[in-house]
Amino acid sequence: MSGGTLAGICAFIRIGGIALLALHLAATEATAQLRGLGGAVPSNGGVPTLGGTGAIGSPTPALPTTIPGDSVSGVSGTSGAVGGTGGTGSAGGQLSLPSGAPRRETIDTVTNSLAGSVRNATTRAANTVARTGNALRQPNGSVRSGAPPVGERRYIPNEVVVALPDNRSARAIDDLARRHRLTLIGSYRIALLGTTYHRWRVEDGRDIAEVIRALEADGAVQTAQPNYRFRLAQSPPPAGAPAAPGLQYAADTLHLPEAHRVATGAGVVLAVIDSGIDASHAEIVGAIADQYDAVAPAGPPHQHGTGMAGAIVAHSRITGVAPGARILAIRAFGGVGESAEATTLSIVRGLDWAIARGARIINMSFAGPYDPGIERGLSAARQRGAVLVAAGGNAGPKSPPLYPAADKNVIAVTATDPQNQLLPAASRGPHIALAAPGVDILVPSPGQTYVLSTGTSVAAAHVSGVVALLLELRPELTPDRVRQILRSTCLDLGPKGRDKPFGHCLADAQRAVQSLGPSAAALREPAALFSERWPATLRPSRE
Repeated sequence: MSGGTLAGICAFIRIGGIALLALHLAATEATAQLRGLGGAVPSNGGVPTLGGTGAIGSPTPALPTTIPGDSVSGVSGTSGAVGGTGGTGSAGGQLSLPSGAPRRETIDTVTNSLAGSVRNATTRAANTVARTGNALRQPNGSVRSGAPPVGERRYIPNEVVVALPDNRSARAIDDLARRHRLTLIGSYRIALLGTTYHRWRVEDGRDIAEVIRALEADGAVQTAQPNYRFRLAQSPPPAGAPAAPGLQYAADTLHLPEAHRVATGAGVVLAVIDSGIDASHAEIVGAIADQYDAVAPAGPPHQHGTGMAGAIVAHSRITGVAPGARILAIRAFGGVGESAEATTLSIVRGLDWAIARGARIINMSFAGPYDPGIERGLSAARQRGAVLVAAGGNAGPKSPPLYPAADKNVIAVTATDPQNQLLPAASRGPHIALAAPGVDILVPSPGQTYVLSTGTSVAAAHVSGVVALLLELRPELTPDRVRQILRSTCLDLGPKGRDKPFGHCLADAQRAVQSLGPSAAALREPAALFSERWPATLRPSRE
């Protein structure tokens, strides 16, 4: 007479790079006669084996492996046994099964118990994957915590940013806040990442790193991190720098008159994540496709954002690199003057808005600490086809890499002067990709004025403009292909090949557009240089 058979199937499921052991138990031939059923029901780590009679034990709820970064230790389960025919089994010393044909309700009880154990193990595994799926994996396979590194202080000291699933109920969010003693400031859905960011205040002075680690240990949280701060990447002009606009060199260095015979960036949507832009300035008017304020209150236009937009699209007395481009003006920096700063949330919200409105290029003329939330946003934006350009930073040769320039998805830009020498204040490193003019560049400023801008900020804006020229001619170009074109058509500076100060080479707009082939023919008149339109008696002020 055949007995009931229990099959134990152990499968490794690799999700997000973490090996999770899931135990699947299937009760078969449920209608067959069962003479005796024994052995301990295995824990999540146990593997059933064929054996004799015994007790139906309780499962031990433990994961069988250590999850990197989560401090979850695995506990091996007891090997369960399937009893043969004859004999009597007992359920935890309470339920007895007589020999002979079993009752149907007994079979159902055993089957449901096994199914419940499997469901519980699967749920725990899924929750672990949900928590680590958005975490940042290190080369050694561990999961990087969102807590700030030791010594890092470039963040708002009493705030945390927490990512939760979009479907989390208001009650669940309130419960989470109570558990961790937090006060909700605001919630922001980030479609680019498929999640909702919640900004919370820590009211009792606890250390932010401790709060973040506690949140990361909470099964309800996807990610947690500080609300980091970022500054605009601009430097004071060097002493003795020229003040006359006729001495400006960027147009000649980039070979803009020749490039503009081929392309002007017409119709290319380019997002500028920066401070407020003066859309009414003569150099910018008509070039703004849309505007978005990621900070409140909005405040007046700012010199930096206006200058970066002008370096790209200026079309009156001066000529930008891509005067035909369309700007998405994103105000992520609040404050006035040099105190303007952005945060994790304002930058991520700006990225999200830019991608939703079809930005092909995103210019980021600012610098700051490594930020896991921004890193996820940049990766998602690049996957959507956006070319990401950022200022390398002006913290000097001994500075550690600054972000977002040091992100692998970003083209990092440094600045050179009229003699193609590196800006002394420029940050350096293996992440630097290109150099571009960035010392004493004439740019528009709020109130129909002009200033001289120095720093990797304006150099990055110049490279963003060159990318717009390429995308006008070849809209199908991918971010990788754009990067390849830029580095294969520029002028090598410093030691031969790529180096830490200059990257691959100095950008060249003419060679870049001409590399696209015969269709990039000289069809336009060159744009007039600003020196031809600027009154000789008029002198700009210094930034």
